[in-house]
Amino acid sequence: MGYRYETHLHTVQGSLCGRSTGAEQARFYKEAGYQGVIITDHFCGGNTAMPKEGKWKDRIDAFCKGYEDALEEGKKIGLDVFFGWEECFSRDDGRDEYLIYGLDKQWLYEHPEVEFWNRAQYLEAVHAVGGCMIQAHPFRKRDYIKEIRLGLRFCDGIEVANTGNDQWADVCAMHYAKEFGLVTIAGSDNHLCTLHGPEGNRLLLGIELDEPLKDLFDFANIVRNHGKIGLVAPESRFVQDPDNSPFYETFWLDENEKMVPTNRDWLHE
Repeated sequence: MGYRYETHLHTVQGSLCGRSTGAEQARFYKEAGYQGVIITDHFCGGNTAMPKEGKWKDRIDAFCKGYEDALEEGKKIGLDVFFGWEECFSRDDGRDEYLIYGLDKQWLYEHPEVEFWNRAQYLEAVHAVGGCMIQAHPFRKRDYIKEIRLGLRFCDGIEVANTGNDQWADVCAMHYAKEFGLVTIAGSDNHLCTLHGPEGNRLLLGIELDEPLKDLFDFANIVRNHGKIGLVAPESRFVQDPDNSPFYETFWLDENEKMVPTNRDWLHE
């Protein structure tokens, strides 16, 4: 049996859209049989609970509370807890979001300029420390997401299954991943630690590894070397209902991070 990890998880302390504390999330995943979780609260460009003003160190301390709450509880109950975040790049009518793995709280203390970085700057910094960067839910479409932007140049892999996605978005992501040989992960994008009720995640996703992680650099090494990563996601997630087959225009992000139409229908590839 492999070791199961949640890769995409929010807390009420770090994300404005979060509904559960880090400690609550830790207990929930321990009971669900997970070896560990990665806390990925929304950072400066997204729906963050981090204060918009004040001293940088105080803002980072506030941002990290959800992770530190989960870490403390994880040590008590035997759950591995790691630190990451989700960064959003919002321009005009669209946005694309990335899961950042490998940079830590001390790094954040020392780099206040990160608040204003673009994708390329992020990727360079992540790679410099041995981390990795994954595009989250690349085909997600919402009222507030007017354009689907594919950051192939700016990530080490993609999230192909996300509980918050429409199924067709995961089908597109899998087609995209297979065409370009991309590393794939799955995540619950969990904001509330329950499997029940209209606001609960009815499906827990994640990854499964042959060996437990000592730290996130273990994970980054697997990702960047195209190692074995099992998807905790049902195969049916990647089969599209032919009667529910939308088409949305998608865009590449070029080397200057400008949008270029892909002229592709990823759903029906």
